[in-house]
Amino acid sequence: MASEEASRNSRSRREPEGRFPRQDKYSVLLPTYNERENLPLIVWLLVKSFSESGINYEIIIIDDGSPDGTRDIAEQLVKIYGSDKILLRPREKKLGLGTAYIHGMKHATGNYIIIMDADLSHHPKFIPEFIRKQKEGNFDIVSGTRYKGNGGVYGWDLKRKIISRGANFITQILLRPGASDLTGSFRLYRKEVLQKLIEKCVSKGYVFQMEMIVRARQLNYTIGEVPISFVDRVYGESKLGGNEIVSFLKGLLTLFATT
Repeated sequence: MASEEASRNSRSRREPEGRFPRQDKYSVLLPTYNERENLPLIVWLLVKSFSESGINYEIIIIDDGSPDGTRDIAEQLVKIYGSDKILLRPREKKLGLGTAYIHGMKHATGNYIIIMDADLSHHPKFIPEFIRKQKEGNFDIVSGTRYKGNGGVYGWDLKRKIISRGANFITQILLRPGASDLTGSFRLYRKEVLQKLIEKCVSKGYVFQMEMIVRARQLNYTIGEVPISFVDRVYGESKLGGNEIVSFLKGLLTLFATT
């Protein structure tokens, strides 16, 4: 009888099947600019995914002075979900993606950091897969890839697909980074690894994500990949324009010359 009772107690202490160790905490850094319509949806999806998977989490919203009222929406979300789960850490104006991550990490209490877009192009349903991949291979970084396995892109016109594929192809040839999707921004990092990489990176804008992977290779960090479905934003306008494309090409050539 005593052994049966001990067995029952042991089972009751186990994590439910498919859940993750509670000692790990995942901090989502969510930079926003004019995402009033998308923010409530992405936060709801994140909370749902984390709660169903038993993942210990916090969501840090870094709004860069959005004129559309994104900050007001974020303040309401803090009231709905609680200040222990939703942290609003705004800035007065747009200061770049890299500095947004630095700002967010100052407030992150998790030992793992998840970066993703707030425009619904990255679905939170893939996050448990990222975590499983990281645990299986003990990776320093797990990156979502659109260009491997059953990954893909949905909702883009032909021009946008050619730009993305072309940028990735040229990058693979010049830099040989050891990862299939260099321009994506849906990733999981060990916190200390992300801190080190940001210290090393000098790029701004869209080149920043590419440089992060290139620097990771230089520092011998390990990278795992999970195929993802990337869906074009439903609300709002893409922030990718001609200036960003020119900056990307300049940054690519700079990295080729210096790495």
